[in-house]
Amino acid sequence: MASDGHTSSTQSGFFSNSGELGGAQPQFTEICTALYERELLLIAHKGPANVSILRRRLAGLPHHIRSVARYLIDNNSPLDIDPHNGSWFIKQPGKCPGITQSIDKKYQWYRQYADYGLVVPICITTLEGMHIELDSIDSVNRTTNTLHTNKHGWFSLDGEVAHSEIETNQYTPEKDTPCFTDANAVLKRQLLKPTTAIMASACSGHMWRHKSKGAPRALSLREMRLSTHINWKNFTLKG
Repeated sequence: MASDGHTSSTQSGFFSNSGELGGAQPQFTEICTALYERELLLIAHKGPANVSILRRRLAGLPHHIRSVARYLIDNNSPLDIDPHNGSWFIKQPGKCPGITQSIDKKYQWYRQYADYGLVVPICITTLEGMHIELDSIDSVNRTTNTLHTNKHGWFSLDGEVAHSEIETNQYTPEKDTPCFTDANAVLKRQLLKPTTAIMASACSGHMWRHKSKGAPRALSLREMRLSTHINWKNFTLKG
């Protein structure tokens, strides 16, 4: 019984003792609960098999979730929040924004502003349609005019997947087959120049089928964390 009491106290403390917003904002607890449930479900189905990595990931959840929840309650973005689902939302445009962006404008923007830690939008195309994911730059090569994102790899500054990345991930007959059977298999990645419409759709999980809008996807905690580091004024690095 003592053990049960300790566990209950610990779980309660996660919400009630997590800072000034925990008591001042009723939405804080609701957002934390939604984020926790969503991330634990994701970990259960797609989490790391390595026990040590899994433990570190679980240990970091309270800090990351509280940080995201505080930002959602007190932010300067143009987005609204859905506390019940712990997510952003804004009216979805009829078509995916940014797919007709000028290559030259993307190149010039990234040539000037690409830097370590910058949050960027990646347009993902699958058999089902397309959506925009948030990623972050972890390396920039000014000699080859390329940049590397944490999840989606190397891109040229004009937004296309870098040639070295294409050569490394060339399709083989074995790889081609799943592309036509798995609706979620990635067929194309494209780096976009950030704009308010593009970043808002990425944060809100907007999806587009080939002829219609799709139901919004739930962002992972990683993407939610990235959404809290967007400089909505001009999308460059803060400070």
